[in-house]
Amino acid sequence: MWAWTENPTAPMKPAADHRARTRAFFRRLPCALAVSAIPFLAACGQEVRTQASEYTTASIPQFAPAEAPSHPDMAPQAITAASANFPRCIASLRPQAAKRGVSRATFDAATRGLEPDLQIMELLDKQPEFSKPVWEYLEGLVSERRIATGRDMAAKYAGALANVERQFGVDRYVVAAIWGVESNFGTSMGDRPVLRSTATLACIGRRQNYFRDEFLGALEIVHRGDIPAQQFTGSWAGAFGQTQFMPTAFKRFAVDFDGDGRRNIIGSVADALGSTANMLKRNGWHAGATWGYEVVLPEGFDFLLADRSIRKSLRQWEAHGVRRVGGRPFPRPGDTGTLMLPAGANGPAFVVIDNFRAIMKYNPSESYALAVGHLADRIRGGEPFVQPWPRDELPLSRTERFEMQERLASLGFYRGAADGKLGAGTRAAVRDFQARAGLVPDGFASSKVLEQLRRAH
Repeated sequence: MWAWTENPTAPMKPAADHRARTRAFFRRLPCALAVSAIPFLAACGQEVRTQASEYTTASIPQFAPAEAPSHPDMAPQAITAASANFPRCIASLRPQAAKRGVSRATFDAATRGLEPDLQIMELLDKQPEFSKPVWEYLEGLVSERRIATGRDMAAKYAGALANVERQFGVDRYVVAAIWGVESNFGTSMGDRPVLRSTATLACIGRRQNYFRDEFLGALEIVHRGDIPAQQFTGSWAGAFGQTQFMPTAFKRFAVDFDGDGRRNIIGSVADALGSTANMLKRNGWHAGATWGYEVVLPEGFDFLLADRSIRKSLRQWEAHGVRRVGGRPFPRPGDTGTLMLPAGANGPAFVVIDNFRAIMKYNPSESYALAVGHLADRIRGGEPFVQPWPRDELPLSRTERFEMQERLASLGFYRGAADGKLGAGTRAAVRDFQARAGLVPDGFASSKVLEQLRRAH
């Protein structure tokens, strides 16, 4: 095994270094998770052994659930084994890379001395769009500073954004908002080597099948020369560029919008904006329409209608008493949308139309799409949301999110994987349980619902 070097042309080092990095990874683990790996502590260093010795067997259940791995492949033992097998795993991908046209020379140069980045394992289950209350997530992404910066950048790149809107039919402010959300307008694109990140996730952790395709896609990008090797850095998950494309998305949607012969979404703002608009268009964006509207619901509203599968025209929603905030009319009453209650009956309500779904193809999180849509409106000159968020609701911990899904599954309401992510499937299950229990069926996964689930058991 060989240790990673930042310079691929530098001499390779024997990787006793790898064992040191593995020990460092275990030292960073929460002590309860380290305790679960007691049979393997010989490789973990004195610090972890000392922490483990402070807890008795009886004390482990008190800590372990909060830090337990979400998947067998995320257990310390599995990570250790996969890390040891990393060179063989990478070598096994050479034939697949060759089928994609990646030369042996490119593959060897890109993977020589490659070592996994085990810090990534700590980040894999912590995506904020699935773990933070929606209002905290929005406040972080749609801040006054980001709105002001967005307006400045929209003015500075007005020509490029106008050309993008003209060619692809996508709202220039939505493109600008994705730029702002993804990289804070190019100032935070990530500094991890994309090849190393995707290689790590292709061979270690719970999403190896998905990330093998991304790693092979990254090799294709290097082979074609779209992005210089020294620039090819990004996020811990392998997304890169001004608007953070995964390698496979880059392959499908990236365009050379500045006409220099390369699709460089890292170094070219024009390429990034054009590629983003192309992705939205090909994912179903309708020209001339917005993403959705904040709405007010009438007294006695049937909250079972707040279901992603129920689609009605804005005119039909009006017939149910749904009104746009401020009493303003819907400009396109024939557009079709669904009713969304991201914080339940006590928070803001939205009717989101097909373009909202197009944004979700960029990131499959309703909180993300809501942040993009709202930031776009604010950059355009729109107002903040009118209705308050239910800030007295305590957010569920990671352990509680898992518990809620498991309890819903045991009662027959939830059929998905217990992954701790409160997505559409979990909300639908919560809504069905609430309706059965005589609660307001708003689909909001709150601590009150969890308590009702515990009583039901």
